[in-house]
Amino acid sequence: MKKIINFLLFAILISASLSVCSIGVCADIKDSDLSKGLFPWYSNNPRTLRKQLNAYLEKASPPSIEGEIIGLICPHAGFKYSGPAAAHGFKALKGKKIDTVILVGFSHKLGYDGIAVFNRDGFRTPLGILYIDKQLTKKILTLDKKFIQNKAVFKEENSIEMILPFIQVALDNPKIVILAVGKQSFENSNLLGDALADILSDQDNFVIIASTDMSHYLSQAKAEKIDEKTAKLITNMDPKKLFLECSGLNRMCGAGAVVATMIASKRLGADKAYVLKQQTSADATGDKSRVVGYLSAAFVKTHNNKDIGKDNDSLSEKQKEELLKIARDTVTLYLKKGEILKPKTNDSKLKEYRGLFVTLRTQGDLRGCMGEFQASKPLYLGVVDRAIASLTEDPRFTFNRLKAKDIPDIHIEISVLSPLKRIDNAEEIVVGKHGVLVKKGLRGGVYLPQVATEMGWNKEEFMNSLCGHKAGLPVDCWKKGTCKMYTFTAEVFEE
Repeated sequence: MKKIINFLLFAILISASLSVCSIGVCADIKDSDLSKGLFPWYSNNPRTLRKQLNAYLEKASPPSIEGEIIGLICPHAGFKYSGPAAAHGFKALKGKKIDTVILVGFSHKLGYDGIAVFNRDGFRTPLGILYIDKQLTKKILTLDKKFIQNKAVFKEENSIEMILPFIQVALDNPKIVILAVGKQSFENSNLLGDALADILSDQDNFVIIASTDMSHYLSQAKAEKIDEKTAKLITNMDPKKLFLECSGLNRMCGAGAVVATMIASKRLGADKAYVLKQQTSADATGDKSRVVGYLSAAFVKTHNNKDIGKDNDSLSEKQKEELLKIARDTVTLYLKKGEILKPKTNDSKLKEYRGLFVTLRTQGDLRGCMGEFQASKPLYLGVVDRAIASLTEDPRFTFNRLKAKDIPDIHIEISVLSPLKRIDNAEEIVVGKHGVLVKKGLRGGVYLPQVATEMGWNKEEFMNSLCGHKAGLPVDCWKKGTCKMYTFTAEVFEE
């Protein structure tokens, strides 16, 4: 009998080993750190852990979301404290088909200027192994020298590990990509956001999760006030403003991860942010003297935004006229009184989030052109912002700004953009149809589609000028593949 029992135990151990080993080769699996030791962050007992997380999910009641969740923000404290807030995000995903989760955390302990990539085969928690999407992981590592491998980053890193058990309980065995931002600069967030948008543009059934807690160790009253302001910035979906408002302040420990996820989500079509749950550690401890804030939020591609960039998404003549009138009224009011127009519209299409440029000319000469690809506001409000930016921010006209006396001569043109598409070969560019954005490091430049037509350029002249003159890059970098290239189309209309 004893021999039989020993044999069965041996068979079980062999079976368990085979789950992470191929013939003769064992997979490189990282074990959890935070479920062990004298003071574990969460239970090492799978039954206890699953029961705890399922209880949070059962009680969670996130608001109804119309559309596709592209990105989530989730907290990463001990489950007793942040579990109920995190559960609201995962409850919003429950039942949806998610094949891949991209988890964006950060390093609490190690300093480095870049993004660490978890390039092992899997991560084991008490609930089992989450396997890495090796194809996407390898692709990320090839994109920029700032994507690095460093196993030490992921040791005892709660911004990563505390999200994994929720993924296992709420979702149906997805593969994962794990990233950790080091120096939380806007440059690194922008690099990561663009990279994720590029590699996910042809993927389906994914979600990006940014890991962060909110304000730390303030009184309950102060924490609620500050966290509410941060939540408002999140719902405004302006990554640069969110970063600037949070940088160096006690707002979010993972601001860089959140900004990167917002940038990627917007480029992938998200046009609305929902706050799903806000709370503090006082909800668990009752101590309101020194709390940590937690928030769960979602970046959503709404049904109104699902067909943006398709042929049937063009604006009607009436809609174009309304946008041009808003631009004209904006320019007139600002130049005469220094006031900002506050327009209203009942047109749902003009409330979509769309990239756009506003161009101002007098006597046929350019006097200002400013725009944005990642819309921070609905289209009709974006026209107001870009019109004022064209009056006040275009660096080419710093010493020759338009004034009130120029109003009768100002001619306004609006370009409403399709989403950016990353290309690897300039052969894909159709002169006169495509606008092009080139980027390398911190340098970049863009030409709208109509620039080539207006200048009478062929493709080589167009791209040489864009790289050499506009972006300040080597003239031939577009030929050598040493810069990133993106194409877009524009619906252009004018007064």
